[in-house]
Amino acid sequence: MKLACLLADGFEETEMITVVDLLRRAKIDVDLVSIGDLKVTGSHGIAVLADKLWEDMDAYDGLFLPGGQPGSTNLGNDERVIDLIQKYNQEGKWLSAICAAPSVFAKAEIIKGRRITSYPMSNIDELFKEAIYAEDFVVQDGKLITSRGVGTAQHFGLHLVEALGYDAKTLSDSILFTLVNK
Repeated sequence: MKLACLLADGFEETEMITVVDLLRRAKIDVDLVSIGDLKVTGSHGIAVLADKLWEDMDAYDGLFLPGGQPGSTNLGNDERVIDLIQKYNQEGKWLSAICAAPSVFAKAEIIKGRRITSYPMSNIDELFKEAIYAEDFVVQDGKLITSRGVGTAQHFGLHLVEALGYDAKTLSDSILFTLVNK
């Protein structure tokens, strides 16, 4: 299993680091892929170095989009990202996003009739009008997995680990985290 975590300036640091850390602890191969420069600065001024630039991407089994602003907007405004999401959706690959990043799935027009969640943005009704919106911590509809925000990042990461076929229970026990279903 190999995932790409797409990064744009303004990403939410806690969401990215928490989820990628959990995936890597589960021995899932995850590349941090920048849509811009190798150095990517989060919404709270924390800079990280991506593993790869967009043009150096490999083949992946799925994507993870961290939220944050203007990171989610930057991802959604990049036609390469929209095209890749549409392609992966058509190919039945894993698509996951947290916080404001599910809005990128809406922009890619892959949410019609699908269950989804996101950060409680002011334009939810309009943005997700074609989807079945829920306020659960994590919502899965087939290979589309979304979550609400920083406070649900561990739930999301562990759910993603389990959905991908890995041992989330042992992992959650090892980090002293109790999963709750909400």
